[in-house]
Amino acid sequence: MRQIVLDTETTGLSAATGDRLIEIGCVELVNRRLTGRHLHYYVNPERDIDEGAIAVHGITLDFLADKPRFADIAHEVRDFVQDAELIIHNAAFDLGFLDMEFQRLGLPPFRQHVGSVIDTLLEARQMFPGKRNSLDALCERLGVSNAHRTLHGALLDAELLAEVYLAMTRGQNALVIDMMDTGAGPGAAAIATADLSALRLPVIEPSAEELAAHAAVLKDMDKASGGKTVWQEAALLEEAA
Repeated sequence: MRQIVLDTETTGLSAATGDRLIEIGCVELVNRRLTGRHLHYYVNPERDIDEGAIAVHGITLDFLADKPRFADIAHEVRDFVQDAELIIHNAAFDLGFLDMEFQRLGLPPFRQHVGSVIDTLLEARQMFPGKRNSLDALCERLGVSNAHRTLHGALLDAELLAEVYLAMTRGQNALVIDMMDTGAGPGAAAIATADLSALRLPVIEPSAEELAAHAAVLKDMDKASGGKTVWQEAALLEEAA
């Protein structure tokens, strides 16, 4: 499975009112492993940059004066993400800018060229209800070092987000996918497989104290979410049935 972790920096907050993309960074994952392939460009927006945006990413118009316009890199961007699953933090923001850049060039919307989109901000809000879920907050919570991140930068943030995403989802399919040989080239030895159908794993029942501690954690999470946790809603539906 090919995934692209993507981030952008912009001249401001609103693509609809004329703000433009000034940096794009993408890193490639194949079967949950970083391949080392990436795409990164600074882009001349052909317009001023808001002072508030400069305070966030530190990119000035003077720095971008000799950089390519988006029209010069649009097809390379499209080819790099073609049919991949995108991973973006607050996807609506980045996709809105990319769609607008493609529209200016008379091209089909950017999102029509990709397979699907995972929004890690939405995923994090479900996983950590009531918590701060910025990229910095997730790095701290999940043990991803971001000590070198003093300003926002598209490629750096994409690299950090890739590590955050892998940490957020490691339990979902690590037993199978992490065993796949994704870096093997021609002639490399295949990984041996084993039939585990007859394997019977022991079931260890929790103690009363462990069940109580688990219930307390669920109660705290439900309280933090304002009573909107999935298990609480399911319990209420079951009681009403």
